[in-house]
Amino acid sequence: MDLLNTAEAAEYLRIKERKLYELVAEGAVPCAKVTGKWLFPRHELDRWVISGLAVPQGMIATPAPPIVGGSQDSLLEWALRDSGSGLAALPEGSEAGVARLLRGEVLAAAIHYHAADVADANPRAIRRLPGLHDAVLIAFGMREQGLLVAPGNPRGLLSLQDALAQGARFAMRQKGAGAQMLLDVLLERLGVKAADVKRLDPPCLTGPDLANAIAHGDADCGVATRSAARVARLDFVPLLFEHFDLVMRQADYFRPPMQKLMMTLRSERLRAQALDLTGYDVSHAGEVRSAP
Repeated sequence: MDLLNTAEAAEYLRIKERKLYELVAEGAVPCAKVTGKWLFPRHELDRWVISGLAVPQGMIATPAPPIVGGSQDSLLEWALRDSGSGLAALPEGSEAGVARLLRGEVLAAAIHYHAADVADANPRAIRRLPGLHDAVLIAFGMREQGLLVAPGNPRGLLSLQDALAQGARFAMRQKGAGAQMLLDVLLERLGVKAADVKRLDPPCLTGPDLANAIAHGDADCGVATRSAARVARLDFVPLLFEHFDLVMRQADYFRPPMQKLMMTLRSERLRAQALDLTGYDVSHAGEVRSAP
C-alpha cells in the first residue's frame, strides 16, 4: 500500500496542509493515525477525488439519508454509536437492505450472503446486481454463526443434524435474511427440504427476535450469531464463520458520516468490544474488499 504523509498528501491533492488538517478533522478525507502521525493511502485519495467529480445539472441525485440498513449486528450497532457519525441502523435483513440501497433510502447496507457453490458470496452477490456498478464493499469482520439453544442445551443438540433428527422446532428468519440463506444452504447440503423442517411462524425479523423466541420457549433452536446468543444468555452450537460486510456507493464512502465510521472500524476500541461480545474476527475491519 502506498502511504503518504501529511505534506505529501497535501502536495498530491494540491491543497495547503492546513486545509488537509481541516478535512481530517471533519472526517471528510480517508486517512489513518499511526503512532501519532496521519497517513493517507494514495489509492483511497484517488477514489475520494473521483467520487467528487461534478456531473451535469439535472443528474445530481438526492443524497441518501444517514442510515445503515441490512443485517442486524450488535457490534455494528455499537460502532455506529461509538463513531459519533450520526448514522442510524435499520435492520431488515441483507436483501432488504440492498434493495433500500438501490432505491437511495440508506447510505449503506450490512450484508452476509450465502450460496451453496461459494464460501464467500458477498462480492458475487453485489457484482450481479444491476444499478450497483459503483459499489464499494468494506469488510466489517468475520462472524461466527451457529444454533442458538436454551440455556443448558436441554435437548443436547450438538449439530444441525441433531436438531433435524430430534424434530426440533426451528425459529426461522424471513426470506432474504442472511441467516435464512445460510440455513437453506446447510439444509440443501444435507438433502433436506426447508418445507420439511418443523418451524415457528411467523419468521423472526432479526437475530435478537429469534433469540427471544428461543428464550421464551416458543422454539428449540435457530440460526444466529454467537454474539446474539451471548446477549440473550443462550447456549450456542457453532456452525461456521461468515463474511460480514458493508456495501455502499463509492461517492457515499467518502461522506463524513461514513469516514467517521471507518475510523472506528480501524480502532482498538472496536477490537476490545468484539472480544467482549465474542464470535468476531475484526482484524481486517475497514478494509476495502472490492471497488469499481
